Amino acid sequence: MSPAEEETRLPLPERWPRASKFALSACAAAVAELVTFPLDLTKTRLQVQGEAAVHRSGVAAGQTVPYRGMLRTAAGIVQEEGLQKLWQGATPAVYRHIVYSGVRMVVYEHLRDSVLGRAEDDSFPLWKAVVGGMSAGAIGQFFASPADLVKVQMQMEGKRKLEGKPLRFRGVHDAFMKILSKGGIRGLWAGWVPNVQRAALVNMGDLTTYDSVKHFLLLNTPLVDNSMTHSVASCCSGLVAAVLGTPADVVKTRIMNQLRDKQGRGLLYKSSVDCLIQSVQGEGFMSLYKGFIPTWMRMAPWSLVFWLTYEQIRRICGVSSF
Repeated sequence: MSPAEEETRLPLPERWPRASKFALSACAAAVAELVTFPLDLTKTRLQVQGEAAVHRSGVAAGQTVPYRGMLRTAAGIVQEEGLQKLWQGATPAVYRHIVYSGVRMVVYEHLRDSVLGRAEDDSFPLWKAVVGGMSAGAIGQFFASPADLVKVQMQMEGKRKLEGKPLRFRGVHDAFMKILSKGGIRGLWAGWVPNVQRAALVNMGDLTTYDSVKHFLLLNTPLVDNSMTHSVASCCSGLVAAVLGTPADVVKTRIMNQLRDKQGRGLLYKSSVDCLIQSVQGEGFMSLYKGFIPTWMRMAPWSLVFWLTYEQIRRICGVSSF
């Protein structure tokens, strides 16, 4: 039998390992995204609530919207806009995670197994995990940034309707085309810098923590490579990712949601640094942690659902454990 014939008889995961891992991680991410999306919507609404820059610009003149916490924000969305609006923007969010999670998982494993290399005892040193996690998150988010931009802007459509403003988009495709026509290709990557910064920090918390905790447990405790170990590692990764990623997430959300001129330039913030400074000066340091509770409450179950699903899908498809 020729080598070509032998290759055709191999299982798909062995013939196309990276493509298979991309598809498996995309499936797991889509499941996790749909389950936890209402918390992401609530978090986004909280992050733009009370923006000092909006009030200084006069955009919100005459409007006094009382601050609402996580539960009241979620309840208000249901009461004022309808239950289904808790999933407004879910379609581009799923698109985003198909690209983002697929790329970041493939890149991280490639860096871990081929570029940076494991130690002799099969462990992965923490500094290498940090480099791998941040690099994988940044690369994955850069490619997924247009879908993330559409998701953020669509999540705010319900709020615009309540304020008596016309809706900007009729759907995902319409949102992509309008953003492209107004700002060009550059407009699709509006806010990509804080987006990539956030993803690097989140993945330093998520991928790095999950991989490090999982292999620490396997090497130093009686636990074996099963759902219990995966659950403990994913809970740790969700908490660390929320703490590290929330400030950059707030900046990213505000930059993506701001009004823009015909050249695609923001009317409120010049850059992510400008947004950071204005937010801290106008609202205090803790404004960078607006939406932290729903962020954490979302990241914890998201991480749990994603890692359990991903590990089980890999096992079922004959791919080695992460």
